[in-house]
Amino acid sequence: MRTLKCAALLAALSTPAMAQDLMRNVEMPAHRALMDARGNLTPFETDGCSGGLSSSWRLVADTFPKFSALYEEHPPWEYCCVTHDRAYHNAGGAQTAEASFDARLAADDTLRACVIDHGRTHADEYAVRYDMTPDQIRSVHTITGEAMFMAVRFGGGPCSGLPWRWGFGYDGCSVFALPARE
Repeated sequence: MRTLKCAALLAALSTPAMAQDLMRNVEMPAHRALMDARGNLTPFETDGCSGGLSSSWRLVADTFPKFSALYEEHPPWEYCCVTHDRAYHNAGGAQTAEASFDARLAADDTLRACVIDHGRTHADEYAVRYDMTPDQIRSVHTITGEAMFMAVRFGGGPCSGLPWRWGFGYDGCSVFALPARE
């Protein structure tokens, strides 16, 4: 009976709505800390696609001219990442912790959709260029978009100290800050 109850609990938590609620609860302290830390917004900067994706792509393109000629000097969907960085810079303009969570999720969903859509709209062109089928191009972009979504959901939370964190335009945010003494 105990195993059955555990299985039922795991099944309930595996639904998207339950998983989202769990993530909201885990992330909310960091969103509250970010809202408390908002002050001066630093000037916007972008690294293209974070986590080393754009910089690694450029290194390979600079090192191997044939790669650059075929795949260009930047990831073809890099504009999606720059748009994503704009939302991350100022926490999507959110004024409350709840709005911050929702804005981050929306920005991450938009990034995923942008990469996938890039594959859809360029499938025929890239199929010829890369000697693949249009379905393969769409599939690769879908896999890439999903992987990028998971990466930013896992590694882009607020107040982490990472340069690609949600609200990176605000300094001084920490979930480990001690409460002010009275």
